[in-house]
Amino acid sequence: MVSSDQRRRQLAREKFERQQQRREEARRRTRRLTVVIASAVAVVAVVGVGAYLALDADGDGDGKKDKSDAAASPSASPSPSESSAPEPAMKIDKTSKYAMSLKTSQGDIAFTMDAAKTPHTTNSFKSLADKGFFGGTKCHRLTTQGIFVLQCGDPKGDGTGGPGYTIPDENLTALGKAGKDSTVTYPAGTVAMANTGQAHTGGSQFFLVYKDSKLPPTYTPFGTMDDASLKAVKDIGAAGVAGGAADGAPKKAVDISKAAVAKS
Repeated sequence: MVSSDQRRRQLAREKFERQQQRREEARRRTRRLTVVIASAVAVVAVVGVGAYLALDADGDGDGKKDKSDAAASPSASPSPSESSAPEPAMKIDKTSKYAMSLKTSQGDIAFTMDAAKTPHTTNSFKSLADKGFFGGTKCHRLTTQGIFVLQCGDPKGDGTGGPGYTIPDENLTALGKAGKDSTVTYPAGTVAMANTGQAHTGGSQFFLVYKDSKLPPTYTPFGTMDDASLKAVKDIGAAGVAGGAADGAPKKAVDISKAAVAKS
């Protein structure tokens, strides 16, 4: 017999996966439209007549819009911006650990990254932080039911932004083998990469787990928060979502003013 709590978590995960699939389909439609427009412009130029955002489709297949989806554009793994740019050149020491610190409107949040386990992710975050990429961004999504995460790292603030490149998945077996429900537990304090639902599509968006959450093992776990940072994120979670939903912008706005990464 499946308990009501298990059923609720299962429904949350299923909704989570549907959102990812819809966003990937929307991204494909956008790419096709871009090709058509580019072709039309080229034709106009030839005859002498003429002188990244992923679309959000949150319906559940029945033509209806999910209210919680509307409050929080992406799920716990949103779509980063589409781009063919290469990821940053590897410049970190892949045998070391690095600490990332975020100065936010709700207090400092810090976590440790192990470059030996997640070299591409660690290198990317150091490169972005060194360029000031995260300054002026916000944590745009909080989820308080089914999964318990605060999502950050989107320069657009709506779940569709990214750095202009993608990085490979890493360390996916770190949390153990998936159970019968195809999930593993991402423990409180874990920092993991968001993605489009497809392999190797991480960008700059990441999520902070403030309470044990069961998710498919497809999100690179690359950091661990210290106790003070976990408490800060728990407090944000406890304040809830703006408007009282279970999924959406956090009631306590989390604005990131500065981010830094240094060898620890």
